[in-house]
Amino acid sequence: MARFYGEETAAPEVLRLYEELWPLWKIDTCAPRLRPDWSEENRTLGQCSITAFLVQDLLGGKVYGVPLPDGSVHCFNEAAGSVFDLTSAQFGDTVLDYENRPEQSREVHFADAGKRQRYELLKARLLEAREKEDRT
Repeated sequence: MARFYGEETAAPEVLRLYEELWPLWKIDTCAPRLRPDWSEENRTLGQCSITAFLVQDLLGGKVYGVPLPDGSVHCFNEAAGSVFDLTSAQFGDTVLDYENRPEQSREVHFADAGKRQRYELLKARLLEAREKEDRT
């Protein structure tokens, strides 16, 4: 069973990045409005845009968005030769439509200072974890 949308066709660097991010997704990087529902079992909840833009920093490609019924947008990536969504597990059995979705702008998303801070926190955690791994 796939842990995220697109896992079956994802490049090795995408799979590695998912493994690296799993322990780093925390309640303090979750979107504030979703924090009451965040849990260790649903770590990807509220992490989509900050994760998608971090993936873009590391692997290039583009960030796209799926409009959700509540008016928000769920972000995912096209990079390293495939389309994938590292945070799709937050939707459980609900299957999103990843076809023909609008490209997302980091400037628009990071106009929200809190979102930008959560992105910076996740990025710092990833870099610290990588440094620690390199020392061992």
